[in-house]
Amino acid sequence: MIYKVFYQDSKDNSPRREQTKSIYLDITADNELKGRIIARQLVEEKTNFNVEYIEALSEKHLAYEKETGAFELTEL
Repeated sequence: MIYKVFYQDSKDNSPRREQTKSIYLDITADNELKGRIIARQLVEEKTNFNVEYIEALSEKHLAYEKETGAFELTEL
């Protein structure tokens, strides 16, 4: 399943909505909750990002993201 992770570049600064960025991760898990946990662990272990929110993308949402050109899988 593909997860969209919303984050700030640094844990040192206060979050600002205007500076929120996102990455897409392909996570294999038994269910959506475990996928979110795995995604958070990966991001926290391999980056200095401040994770704001993680959402699992439905097929329609994924198709929209691909259509807009914003979609690019990130490998951590």
